[in-house]
Amino acid sequence: MVNIFLADLNQDEGWYLYAASDVAGGRMPYRDFVFTQGPVMPAVYALFRPLVSAHGILAGRWCTFFLGGLALGLTGLLAGRLVPAGRRGTAALVAVMLAGINVYQSQFTSIVKTYSLCSLLLVSGLLLLCLATRRHRPVVGVLAGVLLALAAATRLSAGIALPVVCLYLLFRPPERSARAWLYAGLGGVLGLAMAFGPFLLTATEGLFFGLFEYHAGRSAGSLTTALVYKAGFLSRMVQAYFVAAVLVVFLVVWRCCASTTSPPAAGEIAPGSGLQPMLWLAALGITAVHISAPFPYDDYQVIVYPILCAALGGGVVTLLPSARIGIVVPVLCTALLLAAFSSPVNQEWVLQERDRIWWRLKEQTPLRTLQEAGEWVRDRSGEGDELLTQDVYLAVESNRRVPPGFEMGPFCYFPEMSTERAERLHLFNRDLLEEALRESTAPVAAFSGYGLAIRSPGVEEMPAEERRRFMDLVEQGYVRKETIPHFGQASTELGLWERKAGRVEGLENGESSP
Repeated sequence: MVNIFLADLNQDEGWYLYAASDVAGGRMPYRDFVFTQGPVMPAVYALFRPLVSAHGILAGRWCTFFLGGLALGLTGLLAGRLVPAGRRGTAALVAVMLAGINVYQSQFTSIVKTYSLCSLLLVSGLLLLCLATRRHRPVVGVLAGVLLALAAATRLSAGIALPVVCLYLLFRPPERSARAWLYAGLGGVLGLAMAFGPFLLTATEGLFFGLFEYHAGRSAGSLTTALVYKAGFLSRMVQAYFVAAVLVVFLVVWRCCASTTSPPAAGEIAPGSGLQPMLWLAALGITAVHISAPFPYDDYQVIVYPILCAALGGGVVTLLPSARIGIVVPVLCTALLLAAFSSPVNQEWVLQERDRIWWRLKEQTPLRTLQEAGEWVRDRSGEGDELLTQDVYLAVESNRRVPPGFEMGPFCYFPEMSTERAERLHLFNRDLLEEALRESTAPVAAFSGYGLAIRSPGVEEMPAEERRRFMDLVEQGYVRKETIPHFGQASTELGLWERKAGRVEGLENGESSP
């Protein structure tokens, strides 16, 4: 919960909440504005629009924390289905502790990302599959497939989970429901049709650009650089989930050493124990997708971790003899608390930067700085006014619109794209961005270090001369009034600008801008 107030800001928080506001207002992603994830998250967060309009990013974080809390509870239930009845409570508690006593996981299920919602849908679908295979419930199996499909329509990398679990259910030894794979597959097809069908019919180009072309256009550069990124991904992942990583090694070694032991008695076999490999395969499949990305950020694994926790909870409790079960919870809790206390996330709450040998502390939280900037914008603009900015979370915080095309913030600029295609996709090439800056009628402009700094799709730093040309266009129509140091993601400098007097009147009379 501390992360709701103290976690650093992330540009994604603005994009997602702004997209949700658009959907609540009747606009469609891919058709009316560019969007680079599945359509489920903005549709769900549109339900929270009144709260976000009134309370900004903080309300979005509370909603994300709520969804993450639901996912945490279901993770415990899922772990309990994998072990005999007498051990379910312990398995559930182990899984909940692993997922809940982790500062890193808490951070990324508190800030507004796709992760809380996606993990909730993944865990829900896998839990229903456990119930469907045990009691031969076709409807439950279909619903499980729908939920897994909706997870894919929340974050595309989760899409690998559905075919993985269906293939596992198809080829595993039959238990009580040999057709579980068919029910899940039918549900998956239904869920994908529900989620993507309307956009395939009305916004095919925008859909494929947002889900595939935009991400494929990113490049890590040379093979050496790409390998370094992937090694860093693995290293940071182990650091973030160190206790879980140790447990994974423990289970692998135990399985290898105990491979020749006699099988457990019938009373010690859980009805859902045969599904433990399904969870491991789903987690490995999604991880493989993540590591294949040009820039594999370790926080992608937040959606995988609850599945891993459920599998670990079931695996550890199943392997330990009954006499040793009682020591699992206190030992694990101690290890997790020590790991949480030593997490590098903790120092990010209070440290601003290191100046030679001195650590500079934050004067206030990044969220509070954003709120003050939002108040400044509201004081100098009307409720229906636009805010000229690429820091979309500032538009969300101040409850202002951004000019059309700026919805993706610093990633809206594709200098090599044709004008016709950029207009269809609601993006900018060089000519369109210059026109938007020159002709803006927004009463306030705001640009941080992310503003007018990135060229897509390669995520390249904009040359200084090109950025200067764009900033000159801003200065033609706006005068800088305030500067806020240490603002937003990466703690850059934010410039706040007001429109020059007479600018709009001249444009309305058909005059060109200065």
